[in-house]
Amino acid sequence: MNKKKTNKVVLAYSGGLDTSAIIPWIKENYNLSVIAFVANVGQNKEDLEGIEEKALVSGADEVYIVDLREEFLCNYIYPVVHTGATYEGNYLLGTSMARPIIAKAQVDLAIKLEAKFLCHGATGKGNDQVRFEIVYAALAPELKVIAPWREWNFYSREDLLTYLKTKNISTTSTIEKIYSRDDNIWHTSTEGGILENPWNEPLSNCWIKTVDPCLAPNEPESVSIKIEKGIVVSVNQVKMNPLQCLEKLNELGSKHSIGRIDIVENRLIGIKSRGCYETPGGTIIMKAIRAIEELVLDRDSIKWRLKLALDMSYIVYDGCWFSPYRESLQAAIKVLVNYFYGEIVLKLYKGMVTVVQKKSIHSLYSQKFSTFGKDDEYLHSDAAGFIRLFSLPSRIRALHQKKNIKDN
Repeated sequence: MNKKKTNKVVLAYSGGLDTSAIIPWIKENYNLSVIAFVANVGQNKEDLEGIEEKALVSGADEVYIVDLREEFLCNYIYPVVHTGATYEGNYLLGTSMARPIIAKAQVDLAIKLEAKFLCHGATGKGNDQVRFEIVYAALAPELKVIAPWREWNFYSREDLLTYLKTKNISTTSTIEKIYSRDDNIWHTSTEGGILENPWNEPLSNCWIKTVDPCLAPNEPESVSIKIEKGIVVSVNQVKMNPLQCLEKLNELGSKHSIGRIDIVENRLIGIKSRGCYETPGGTIIMKAIRAIEELVLDRDSIKWRLKLALDMSYIVYDGCWFSPYRESLQAAIKVLVNYFYGEIVLKLYKGMVTVVQKKSIHSLYSQKFSTFGKDDEYLHSDAAGFIRLFSLPSRIRALHQKKNIKDN
């Protein structure tokens, strides 16, 4: 178009196949200046190298790169980890947690630049379109949304490769290696390609963050983690900030093939999808925090935490981060997190994480009471009265049933 561009669209740009095609497509179909917004949430350094130049070559008018790593970890990841939330029992919500902070920063930039449009590269089949647009609606409902996958005449990533070829725009995706990937400081997800058939075993190139278990060290490695108020503050007695701790645990976890899962999950829109997820450092952190929890929380508090985990997993997966419900769940877990102090030693070995030592200043565990040896703290005879009272409803029900049988 030769017309003067009258307004701006802020695109959540990753440099991948979809968003690389979106820039020239918007240029062709909208009279807008394209602002490429890049969120650094800890993805591979290779993905960020040259990304500004790549966006400009693709046709972007301006590029903004914002480092969100520390905020992502402290204000988004850890609140979810504290609840123990895992979607459908397996997925540690790596992509789900990243979307709200990316979308919020995108909205903030659009407001700052007085843009009237927001754009994302999520497909019409996935969860991310919902996650992005719920944030847009919650924070800036006045901005208009462009969702190319719901508008253009491309129907596959093969179509996008052909389109980019006609535009002389390079991409790292190929027909043979056409995975859809998302990467951040917490995890890497790989979908598409051969993984679309759940009978296909993942190839070695489906995994990029962790080594093959067969190639991992043949000897286990111990790692000591100190936790204060639910946050990892040191690894192997070296005190670091939370981001550095996660980076170190990612390094150790990757070395020992920790955190690999191959799952089929239920997307929000009703389609099942298969993905290979890698969460090395995150898996270690989850194990460590749960080990502290075993020591410091009473039975009812753990039951409450489990309820919070289930609700939080759906809230985060569905993209409802900016909601009173998520805020209330996070407020509830904060009370319990005040007791999450301690030191955990774990062994890493060929994909397995095993807690071998644990201690906490808030521990409710008492060896004097729990010992199988002789003790002067617990009277075994006291259990008889407890059992009689605890079983009273069952006793009354049984007596009542016997009386009815006799009467009849």
